[in-house]
Amino acid sequence: MENNNTREPASPRDSRSGTLPHKRTSPQRDGAATRQARQGRPAPASQAGRRVSPQNKPVSRTGGPVSPTGGPNARREKPRPPQNRRPARSTDKLHRTPGEVRPGSRLSFGHETAIDKDTVRFAALGGLEEIGRNMSFFEYGDEIVIIDAGIQFPEEETPGIDYIIPNVSYLEPKKKNVKALIVTHAHFDHIGAIPYIIGKIGNPPIYTTPLAREMILKRQAEFVNAPKLDIRTIKDGDVMRLSENFEAEFFGVSHSVPDTTGVILKTPVGNMATFADFKIETDIEGKPVSLEGLEKIAKKDIHTIFLDSTNAESVGWSPSERLIEKNLEDLFKKVEGRIIVGIFSTLISRIGEIIKIAEKLDRKVVFSGRSIKENTEIARNLGYVKVKSGTIISPEEVSKYDDRKILILSTGAQGESNASLMKIVTGEHKHLRIKPGDSIVFSSSVIPGNERSVQGLKDNLVRQGAMIYHYKMLDIHTTGHASQGEIKTILSVVKPKFFIPIHGYLFMRTVNARNGVEAGVKKENIFLPDNGQFVSMKKDEVKLTNDEIPADYVMVDGLGVGDVGEVVLRDRRLLAQEGMIVIIATVSRRDGKLVKNPDIISRGFIYLKENQKILDDIRIKIRDIVGRLPHDQTVDSDYLKTLFRDQIGQFVYSKTYRRPMVLPVIIEI
Repeated sequence: MENNNTREPASPRDSRSGTLPHKRTSPQRDGAATRQARQGRPAPASQAGRRVSPQNKPVSRTGGPVSPTGGPNARREKPRPPQNRRPARSTDKLHRTPGEVRPGSRLSFGHETAIDKDTVRFAALGGLEEIGRNMSFFEYGDEIVIIDAGIQFPEEETPGIDYIIPNVSYLEPKKKNVKALIVTHAHFDHIGAIPYIIGKIGNPPIYTTPLAREMILKRQAEFVNAPKLDIRTIKDGDVMRLSENFEAEFFGVSHSVPDTTGVILKTPVGNMATFADFKIETDIEGKPVSLEGLEKIAKKDIHTIFLDSTNAESVGWSPSERLIEKNLEDLFKKVEGRIIVGIFSTLISRIGEIIKIAEKLDRKVVFSGRSIKENTEIARNLGYVKVKSGTIISPEEVSKYDDRKILILSTGAQGESNASLMKIVTGEHKHLRIKPGDSIVFSSSVIPGNERSVQGLKDNLVRQGAMIYHYKMLDIHTTGHASQGEIKTILSVVKPKFFIPIHGYLFMRTVNARNGVEAGVKKENIFLPDNGQFVSMKKDEVKLTNDEIPADYVMVDGLGVGDVGEVVLRDRRLLAQEGMIVIIATVSRRDGKLVKNPDIISRGFIYLKENQKILDDIRIKIRDIVGRLPHDQTVDSDYLKTLFRDQIGQFVYSKTYRRPMVLPVIIEI
């Protein structure tokens, strides 16, 4: 998809080694302790993010026992609004009707209902409770076919994380059963996880289109120790035998990146159709160009259809790309100075059209940003982008031309600090600067969560004399995802027996379920599974099961894969919200008395030079704590650390109403 996951993922931080660590699991985002509490069972301390002492007493994250009164270090986080945590599921009624979520239970990993020969099972490892991380599979007997393997970009709740990938721990012991990985298109929320998971799932053949193939290979080249890929190129209309019981027929769909393919997966129980990320191509007046392809699919007797829910809330039809191109051309004609277009590097089709407009208006085109340059070069080599000789110039050559002859295509429309457009604005770019009279065109929507950074970028541009145009002012951007009109059209033409909305948060998928009802699909034939929940499919029946597999976040942080879990993230959030105090106390090993005045270091809590009074008060409190210890025996460092954490934490809270992390350091001499 183009509006939330088209940023270029960072390369591995040590490109010399390309090492891929083999740690793969992280605590579930909706922790086991939370789920067990919902079911009325006490949560084991180990599942709740705490260690347990030999005496079965809870141990805090920094090593000492938790205060029996539940002191400030027992619960350090400020209350936060509920996140996208999923309610547990019903055990009495397996089918969730559209718009309804029922509480219930989750079964532990390892429990599986026996798979009979009349059943195909479907499960998603991502993409059903978020935007991104799209990965799902179909299983029949000892055969598995996977659809996509994408990444999700970090959220506010995952500070410091590069991106999030699917958990493939269920597939690893079954990697001999994985017969194929089908990749629908070249966006990173569908291909980005391949270097991390491909070896773990047995390095199966990858079936995909030419553009996606080249993008996958480009990404794979950054991981020198990753296995060599077996990529088999497909095109619209191809039929591929994947295994004894699975056959795939591919059909082209329209999206914001060329070469996007839908798939009809022929299984022993019926034909499953997934449309990937899609929209219906329309003319400049918004009328469908052709529904002939849908009519062909309708003749395939579709058992279950899987449709993207990203834009399911939008009424009507998505604006035509032809209209966007016309509006961009009209805008460019009016501009006197340089034009700088901020755009996603994977919007290949629009990049190609902008280049055509530039050639028509006799402007030279400059690429600013590695990813946009590389992606366009790949598209040129495959024939998706046509460029006349002499159109493209380097950033170094810009000064040789009149401003009215320059159009710059740049990454960074989301205000990313390390992207090209931000470097131009801040003066860090080697060859390009903003100058009065420049026109900045944001040919992209704002990804949720990026509003502040985009606003800051716009303000900086205006301060330097630039004019700004964006999608709220003119129709200069359209989504690559179907709106309600397109979704209902597909359902009414194809007439599937069953419908499973995919790709999006639960609310988005619930709205899409309503679209299905309005398009004529029976309410009882629409299903809303969660990530990791198996869907059982028979010839005339589909139902949600209680069988579940791990589908929690696996977080990539630098070269670490899966080694950052909920406890680490909790501490990162706490440090960001409240800061920390480090107490360094030097005590005598013989009698436990303080040898010197305690040192106090604060980061993110208070500025010590301007808060000497509280600093002195903390030192007095430390002396008081140490002074009350018995001095006729050796000091117990762990016990003293616990006293510092709890009592200093409570003391600081009483003075400031803040709960910084207290890190005691005891030096015995």
